Amino acid sequence: MVQQMTEDQILLLIIKYLKELKKEEFQNIIEELQPYDIAKLYKNLPSKHRYKFLLFLNPRQIAELIQELDIKLQHDVLHKLGIEKSSTVMDLMDNDDLADLLNELSVDKIQEYLTAMKTEESETVKNLMRFPPDTAGGIMTNRYVWIRIYYTVREAVDKFKLFAEYAESLYYLYVLDENKKLVGVVSYRDLLLADMDDKIEDIMFSRVISVPVDMDQEEVAKTIRKYDFIAIPVVDKENKMAGIITVDDLIDVVVEEANEDIEKLSASGKDIDFNTKSHVAAFRRLPWLIFLLFIGLISGSIISNFESTLNKVIALTYFMPMISGMSGNTGTQSLAVVVRGLASHDIDRKTIFNLVLRELGVGLIIGVINGSLIAAIAYFWQGNPMLGLVVGSSLFATLIIGTLAGTIIPLLLYRLKIDPAIASGPLITTLNDIFSLSVYFGMATIFMSHLL
Repeated sequence: MVQQMTEDQILLLIIKYLKELKKEEFQNIIEELQPYDIAKLYKNLPSKHRYKFLLFLNPRQIAELIQELDIKLQHDVLHKLGIEKSSTVMDLMDNDDLADLLNELSVDKIQEYLTAMKTEESETVKNLMRFPPDTAGGIMTNRYVWIRIYYTVREAVDKFKLFAEYAESLYYLYVLDENKKLVGVVSYRDLLLADMDDKIEDIMFSRVISVPVDMDQEEVAKTIRKYDFIAIPVVDKENKMAGIITVDDLIDVVVEEANEDIEKLSASGKDIDFNTKSHVAAFRRLPWLIFLLFIGLISGSIISNFESTLNKVIALTYFMPMISGMSGNTGTQSLAVVVRGLASHDIDRKTIFNLVLRELGVGLIIGVINGSLIAAIAYFWQGNPMLGLVVGSSLFATLIIGTLAGTIIPLLLYRLKIDPAIASGPLITTLNDIFSLSVYFGMATIFMSHLL
């Protein structure tokens, strides 16, 4: 029935059942929905119906709902439930998601919730909260199934079934020794293809790809992408199993990292979305813009230094916006290519050399084509072949400079261990304005006698 209904129809029906206290009919709908859809329903509900909505859900459904909400609504749900019921729900949540939620609360609140939870669950969450949130340890979960090397396939399958509800991922079994060190991995496919009496030692992969607990989450995402894993184990310095990271958590990481890069590329500041208030968004953008404002004053000083050149050849002003604009455009294009490439490729000297050489070639080609085109336009428009030569050659030079600047600056920052996305589009554009105007007016001054 639900599959044939629109979201608005489902919402109206849910409100109807809430008003009429029809819990069974309410559950019949909820059981057909995914956690994401339940969370969307909750967000679209009028505030007056949200508490009753939570009362009609069982603890497992509330745990899944919370994991799909933003941090503000998560706290709202916990507040509505109270400490006792919240702790029951928290025991059912994925520990990595719960650790992220608790990290946003005050120390007193964290202690209050952890004390009310089951001891085993609270200890696990405390352990996860020790790691920075943007590391492998911060995004891992301890909900995985492990076995011993001496198990038979039958014993491994029995344990697999026993912990099926507990585990977050059912794709791999991890083989640990007596000291909890990771010595092998067995996939669900391996178990299906093996005989029940086979030993795990004979079918496991002993060359296990894992990541350390302190690895940056972006590097973890690259590793999973490189090997096409569904999940990857996390180990400490002694190679003891600490947890696993599943691909669904890595999708969140990829989206988060992409958003950060976009924010830096546009110099718009962090944490600005559709719901951010205008004054908050403005103050988050201001630092970058004020910094760029002062750099932009250098462009003005360059123009003032060549004031006599402009007074003698007024036609030079016609091409100023085009010269600076084209330089900024090509620099931003190169910057986007480099930042995207750094996120998905292993970088070495050969790769960097080939990239710079390639972008130099790109600059030469677009410089020749655009320079020739604007030289012809300037000549036919103003009737001055020397003006066409100055404008065309200036554009040729600035396009090469702009392309190389957009390539080399983020590579230098990458080598200095600085996030290359911080070489934002506006910064590259502003720097290229300075380069392009210096070249343009410098060439105009050199050929002044031929321009008059």
